[in-house]
Amino acid sequence: MSKKLLIVRHAKSDWGNAGITDFNRPINERGKSNAPIMGKRLKEKGILPDTVISSPALRAITTAKLITHELGFTTAKIKQEKSIYEATCSTLLKIINDFDNEHEMVALFGHNNGITDLAVYLTDAEIFNIPTSGMVMINFPFDDWKMVGKNTGEVEFFDYPKNSLTV
Repeated sequence: MSKKLLIVRHAKSDWGNAGITDFNRPINERGKSNAPIMGKRLKEKGILPDTVISSPALRAITTAKLITHELGFTTAKIKQEKSIYEATCSTLLKIINDFDNEHEMVALFGHNNGITDLAVYLTDAEIFNIPTSGMVMINFPFDDWKMVGKNTGEVEFFDYPKNSLTV
């Protein structure tokens, strides 16, 4: 068996209220419309993660709920991992290496710069930025999450709301 990792950047956030902390910043109207669109694209591809892990920051967990709702995934099953918030690539890799091997496909919802750095680190792909609500599916040719590391994965697709053709 192989492993698949779906890396998702949170939807576009709302910067309209300067009194809100970064952690509690919600998504804006564009984010509220883009996230379900991306969920529908995943559904069209027949993609349903075994488990979903998200940063607990409001914009990330909201994005996870909107996207997984389109997949029929029970949002109550979304696991929140506080160390994803403001995580570096190395922190995200540690989280991935600790995934339970019973999960073949995991969706990870997080933030830039960490998630773009992670996608490039794992695949050496020329991805310069994962846009808001953007996602990268990475395939790994082994069945143990502990083996995930530098250049061990291959991009299956890279998609984002303004992309008219899925790459």
